[in-house]
Amino acid sequence: MESLQKLKKNIQKVFVGNETAIELLIESVLCSGHVLLEDVPGTGKTLLAKSLAKSMAGQFSRIQCTPDVLPSDITGIEYFNPKSNDFEKRLGPVYTNILLADEINRALPRTQSSLLEAMEERQITLDRETIKLPSPFIVIATQNPLESQGTFPLPDAQLDRFFMSIPLGYPSQEEERTIIRRFREHQPLDTLSVCITLEELIDLQVETKRILVSEPVEDYILQLTAATRSSKYCETGLSPRASLALLKASQAKALYMGRSYCIPEDVQFVFPAIASHRITITMEGALTAGRREITEQILHEVDVPVEISR
Repeated sequence: MESLQKLKKNIQKVFVGNETAIELLIESVLCSGHVLLEDVPGTGKTLLAKSLAKSMAGQFSRIQCTPDVLPSDITGIEYFNPKSNDFEKRLGPVYTNILLADEINRALPRTQSSLLEAMEERQITLDRETIKLPSPFIVIATQNPLESQGTFPLPDAQLDRFFMSIPLGYPSQEEERTIIRRFREHQPLDTLSVCITLEELIDLQVETKRILVSEPVEDYILQLTAATRSSKYCETGLSPRASLALLKASQAKALYMGRSYCIPEDVQFVFPAIASHRITITMEGALTAGRREITEQILHEVDVPVEISR
């Protein structure tokens, strides 16, 4: 689709390499899904999130997660204003369209938990009053999976609320050459312009839901989900929420490719990003391979439907 390709090219003016990660991020936004960007420091996680935010109209907020960040620093507070002689609410950075939670695993568990309600129900509660968040509302969180000192692993309940987990990886040598030349003299992010409005994005999100998913593709999604639950390498498999996420992400991939219907290749493309952070692997699985390798293995083991009715 032309508007989505335009968004991708706009992001690529700043972020170099890993086109798959850019596509997955865009497809997650089409489903109003929250994203967890994982990889070693310096691979461009924060830069990718900022490039997406700056390419879209709307509000953008950032939280630099540290152990001293409190839940109220994210959701907001109610305080007494002596000038008005009344209580007033001050909404936190969570009241936005795109929220970047940088290094989310450095925040204390109670601070991480303050995002649960916002991520699942698109609302926050301040002093027993429920406040709806703007639409769309998307959380993009980053974390370094290697470092353990001063970090607090995300609980499974919160991991399951992330629509996708996307690793970035190292760029190729030629891509890294482009990076050092592009960033040597100026910061391309400063000159990046908006290329998609919130109204256009909401229309695309509605259009995504209309993408046809045939019964064979539905069966394929359910078989993949069942395979994670029966795999000897998985202690816990995918939840029904993950099945629904897999269906939605497949619809977004089809729309991105300009089709009005899903094919098995759409499911295969998004499956590792949907499944890898949701499964819990056994000791045997940990000794054999990582989570992403196990999801790739499941993809190879499940039969792919041959004939697709449209």
